[in-house]
Amino acid sequence: MPRSPTELEHTFREEWPRILGSVLRFTGDLQMAEDAVQEAFVRASAQVGLRNPASWITTTAKHVAVDWMRREAGFVRNYGRLAAEAADREAAAAEQVGADPFSVSIDDDRLQLLFMACHPELAEEARLAIALRAVCGVPTEEIAELFLVKPATMAARLTRAKKRIQSSGIRLEQPDAAELAARTDDVLAIVYLLYTAGHTALAGDAISLAVTTRSALSLARSIVRLRPRHLEARGLLALLLLTEARAAGRTDVAGELVTLEDADRSLWNAAFIEEGLDQATIALAGRGRFALQAGISGLHSESPTWEATDWVSIVSLYDALVASWPSPAARLNRVVARSYLPSARPEEALAELDDLVADASGPAFTRQLWAVRADLLRRSAHPDEAVKAYARALDGESNDSIRSFLERRMREVRLRGSDAFGASNV
Repeated sequence: MPRSPTELEHTFREEWPRILGSVLRFTGDLQMAEDAVQEAFVRASAQVGLRNPASWITTTAKHVAVDWMRREAGFVRNYGRLAAEAADREAAAAEQVGADPFSVSIDDDRLQLLFMACHPELAEEARLAIALRAVCGVPTEEIAELFLVKPATMAARLTRAKKRIQSSGIRLEQPDAAELAARTDDVLAIVYLLYTAGHTALAGDAISLAVTTRSALSLARSIVRLRPRHLEARGLLALLLLTEARAAGRTDVAGELVTLEDADRSLWNAAFIEEGLDQATIALAGRGRFALQAGISGLHSESPTWEATDWVSIVSLYDALVASWPSPAARLNRVVARSYLPSARPEEALAELDDLVADASGPAFTRQLWAVRADLLRRSAHPDEAVKAYARALDGESNDSIRSFLERRMREVRLRGSDAFGASNV
């Protein structure tokens, strides 16, 4: 009888990085390691009564890799190389006890793998994509959404990156202290994308993937322990703490998305908010991307009510953020924030949205853009156009929680017409 898919899914989510890391250290070949782990998961689905699935899958994946190499003509040479390199790595690690740059984070295999994946010989996007796919186990489709490109485009990028690793002989090895410092920014970007992937699930009935967001928060803490003076590391930790603090209450009892305007702020995690604000206060001295985002999130978290929100300060921080990181997502959020300024009119924000249409290359971002347009049209008393925009936002939306929210908004606008004027955000 096959094992429960839920149990294997849990093992995949929780243990994939550690399993892959162990197999990668054994084979030294990322593509082979990934393929072997996937094959081991398939074989595990047919097993019964495994006491430790992660251990069984790790061992099986190594056996699979050896079998594959055995079929190659150069098996003897490859096996000898593996044995020699493994011995060299163990000897080198033993010699450096006490001076190991990973001594602070030695307990976090996932973080070590992320630093390995951020090899300078790989293009920036390739590093992020490889790390998210191979180290964090994020599906290719979700990575494509995060990078605002089509799944086929991202699949091609991943294939090229793996071929680059294979053909150039890049070794995914533990970096030294200098390399570790140089790769920190890339690792921060990966952890941020990992949290983003879990914060709003692409499909299903849950608004978020708690295992993924908790994993990202844990990694952010590990990075701060490793690099306590790195302000952007603290900025990322602050951002994730302040965002995660509002996780409770993002949906109602029926599972439908609840906007920030309608959120029950008594459900928010006060301890996370306090810790996040402390970290943000330190990080904002560096004026980095994550610190600025944390500052924005902190202002929302501190506000006792939606009506008391300090939109002037929030827009000021968004202006600084877009100046240093002019991503489509940052620009879209600034449009929303500016629409709530006392002097602003929704019609002006609608005009700003037109400038973002050219950047709407990914389906998820396109849906977000249409959802924002629908809300601005609703607030500016254009019900017919708002209904059409809600329909566009629903096109291809696979998250049940978000679908339910958008469908309710569309029904309200249809029923109330121009009386449905109000303020909200998705």
